Amino acid sequence: MGNQPTTMDSLAGVKLAKADGSLVEAEKALAGKELIAYYFSGHWCPPCRRFTPMLKTFYQEASALGVEIVFVSSDQSEEAMADYMKESHGDWFAVPYGEKTAEELSKKYDIAGIPSLVVVKLDGTVVTEGGG
Repeated sequence: MGNQPTTMDSLAGVKLAKADGSLVEAEKALAGKELIAYYFSGHWCPPCRRFTPMLKTFYQEASALGVEIVFVSSDQSEEAMADYMKESHGDWFAVPYGEKTAEELSKKYDIAGIPSLVVVKLDGTVVTEGGG
């Protein structure tokens, strides 16, 4: 394997999903991005449903500035996750439902509740936790 492109260790070799179900390799999805915001959320969570539209508005401007959002779902089913993405999310990526990467990210960034937003550099260095 040797030299991986400068991408986060957590997402190396992972495919990310879009709301339409298409999959893209994380390396391609994050090419040219400076920051990644992991959005830990779930459709069943009222505070998440209030926060998501604000994040969508932010994303419309921030995506042009080198920020990508990766949704990490706490939904109970793939269907609930897909509905949530189609209903309220911006055009960002998600860790596919049931992918072990989602659990690994929750542990790595010590996620205790949702919604949580963790902003990191491409190499995984944390910039902010809790979206603050």
